[in-house]
Amino acid sequence: MADTTARQAQATIHAGGEWLAALSGATREILDPADARPFAVVAEGDEKDAERAVAAARQAFDHGPWPHTPVAERAALLRRVADLLVRDREGLGLLESRDAGKTAEEGRIDIDCVADAFRYFADLVAAEAPGRVVDAGSPDIHSVVVHEPVGVCALITPWNYPLLQASWKIAPALAAGNTFVIKPSEITPMTTVALIELLAEAGLPAGVANLVTGPGHTVGARLAEHPDVDLVSFTGGLASGTKVAQAAAPTVKKVTLELGGKNPNVVFADACATEEGFDTAVDQALNAAFIHSGQVCSAGSRLIVEESIRDRFVGELARRAQRIRLGRGTADGVECGPLVSGQQRAKVEAYVASALEEGAVLRCGGKRPEPGEDRPESGYFYEPTVLDACYREMRVVREEVFGPVLTVETFRTEEEAVLLANDTEYGLAGAVWTTDPGKARRVAGRLRHGTVWINDFHPYLPQAEWGGFGRSGTGRELGPAGLAEYRETKHVYQNLAPKPVRWFAG
Repeated sequence: MADTTARQAQATIHAGGEWLAALSGATREILDPADARPFAVVAEGDEKDAERAVAAARQAFDHGPWPHTPVAERAALLRRVADLLVRDREGLGLLESRDAGKTAEEGRIDIDCVADAFRYFADLVAAEAPGRVVDAGSPDIHSVVVHEPVGVCALITPWNYPLLQASWKIAPALAAGNTFVIKPSEITPMTTVALIELLAEAGLPAGVANLVTGPGHTVGARLAEHPDVDLVSFTGGLASGTKVAQAAAPTVKKVTLELGGKNPNVVFADACATEEGFDTAVDQALNAAFIHSGQVCSAGSRLIVEESIRDRFVGELARRAQRIRLGRGTADGVECGPLVSGQQRAKVEAYVASALEEGAVLRCGGKRPEPGEDRPESGYFYEPTVLDACYREMRVVREEVFGPVLTVETFRTEEEAVLLANDTEYGLAGAVWTTDPGKARRVAGRLRHGTVWINDFHPYLPQAEWGGFGRSGTGRELGPAGLAEYRETKHVYQNLAPKPVRWFAG
């Protein structure tokens, strides 16, 4: 793997096949959240750097070979990228850990998923028919519906899953024949820089893949409003997503938004009737809430548990949460890393404080841990936190915390469980735990969430569309619908035996 940390500030902006510094000369230090120390320096791009990257992408789309490259060749390139990701799995996984704070094992799993995404979209586009024939009712008419690339795509990705979220956008964009400019989060850009290097190594033509490192209020805003950008795909928070949609509206771009989530994990008593069932449901509730320190858009941050098992379930959950080992993600045996920044930890602390003021009962956590060998005092660590006796009006229940905080609500009836689970502005994901197949289907069918897991939490399939209802966003990623987001549809109508119409005299 190329040493992206050695690149320093001279070349983390990629435009037209060249690695460049910011036009202003500005730089930004990238901090390791485990100790708050800088481990890399990147170029701090702005609107002018965005302009340069869009111009390169526009040139490559309008005059370059990629949009007209045969599908088989595009698919072959995506497969080469997947192979390079596998080759560099260890280095990329460690870099993702340092960048975002997650454990090294989570980082490695992310790289596996990124490779899977590239392979999936390669296979999907390669297996498609060249067009859908439409019967025009005449042997002299050949009518076909074909798919064409949208054009220049602006891809704006979040800080929690930098490379995975990038792959969900880059792979289908390339498979469809587009060019793109990607703006990773300014605080976790390193693996995206590495991926652009791999695309070049795989043989992607210059100008197809462009990258601008820099903040959202300058680079992201300019990309969203730029008249030469044809599509904007944004993953992030609701407030920023709203601004992206507003900026894109005057030029009527295609817009895909994957925004926040406040995801219910509904546990019925029958799921815990056996010791194995109880142990599994508790274990999965921990995974749902505390993977990557809860910094997951689909985190099961709302435990909605049947009242009859509430005391035992929450007691065991809190006991196990207290035993989660916090530390630097690259250290052996660490189960949970730090939050991504001091700002994010302060946000989490404020939510916990407000919950306690509103009457929540702290069952565990709720504070910064004591420093340890793998847990520097300067790191952005926060203990896994369980807040019991929560109710729907609390801020911590209604708003996305994006940290290791689990709230507990209870229900008595199936109807009440559904009402609580759907009582959110968001609609990204949710889960139902029950041994009753009929109940499982009924509840899953009534949940207003884009993904519903039954007796599981967090798995996703590249073949299945990912997206949400309500304020969780618009559009879809992954699956055939994810590829469709990056295409336009054209109807080609060919008259094989044209004749005069004679509508008018003359």
